[in-house]
Amino acid sequence: MPIDEILESNEQFLKAWRFFARHSATGEVLDLPDVHIASSNVSWMMLNVAFLRSPLKSAEELQRAGAAAAGYFAPRGNPWMLAVCEDWLAPDFRPRAAELLAPYGLQTGMDTTGMVTDSLAAPLRPLPEVELRQAVDTKGRNDVADINAHAYDAPQDVVRAALDVPAYFAGEGQGVGYVAWRNGEAASSTTVFPIDGVAYVALVATMKQHRQVGCAEAVMRKALAEAHRTQGLSRTVLHATAAGYPVYLRMGYRPVTRIHFFMATASPR
Repeated sequence: MPIDEILESNEQFLKAWRFFARHSATGEVLDLPDVHIASSNVSWMMLNVAFLRSPLKSAEELQRAGAAAAGYFAPRGNPWMLAVCEDWLAPDFRPRAAELLAPYGLQTGMDTTGMVTDSLAAPLRPLPEVELRQAVDTKGRNDVADINAHAYDAPQDVVRAALDVPAYFAGEGQGVGYVAWRNGEAASSTTVFPIDGVAYVALVATMKQHRQVGCAEAVMRKALAEAHRTQGLSRTVLHATAAGYPVYLRMGYRPVTRIHFFMATASPR
């Protein structure tokens, strides 16, 4: 894959999570020698993340990254993740990443695929009839939170507390969130953040009873159309879970890299 697109995927991810952290009441952004920290310091693991600073040439460098991240997060007592770009690990130690990070309380978690497109493909099938609502108040933010809590099997109150931040969905050059309502229920969500002239897509999730019918695609297309209309953004970047990957392929995204999440549970303060 092109090196510049691998770098873009990592930078977009980092900057989006820095946005979350900077606007969280308890958040913190740090650039440590071995890792970047972008942590909202909340009880939802997804918003407490350490990132590699650059490609690593040795197993020792990966271990230093794990140790630095654990040194930051462990005293704070919240669950957290280390994001590791597969292409940033030298082939000679890449297969041993989980073993190398285990001493720092990290276990293999979910994998994502960094994806990009400069223009969406036309829909391959009719999209469902949904009502698209912008998340502009606590009710809208809670809808986004509840859908993501359901999708990631996380406690609803924990995700609500993490995402009830007006700036995440404020628009006007910041994040914009949308919820697709179907059959009288909040069915699917997405959020778009403008980052360096690119629309970064996050918090895409769908309730189980509304999957496989195109709800996520419908709400994403709405959010991206608004980003293009209001800010002229055409290129978009996202990080796809296994469930979302085929949806994004149909929409015209292509893979550029893989990012593995190593996860650590909350530790006693």
